[in-house]
Amino acid sequence: MKKSRIVSYTLEPETPLTAKQKKEIKALSQMKDSEIDLSDIPEMPADAWKNAVRGRFYRPVKKAVSLRLDADVIAWLKKDGEGYQTRANRILRERMLGDKAS
Repeated sequence: MKKSRIVSYTLEPETPLTAKQKKEIKALSQMKDSEIDLSDIPEMPADAWKNAVRGRFYRPVKKAVSLRLDADVIAWLKKDGEGYQTRANRILRERMLGDKAS
């Protein structure tokens, strides 16, 4: 019986894309969805996602920072109890992702 190996690769966040990768992404982004060949990727049945969990294997690295915010902003974040730093992070992430989409 042949043993299987798990191979994993880590792409560092600061690793720039190669010229070839940029060219491929640009070409794909200009194609209509119907033009992309998906024949080697079987379609998943709808119930395949019923137990899916978002972020199960990905956890962003947290970094402690010192940040000076207005007192009323802190009061607003704390009004719902514990977890105000998590709420602040979520708000900033939503804004960050919104900016990336534009």
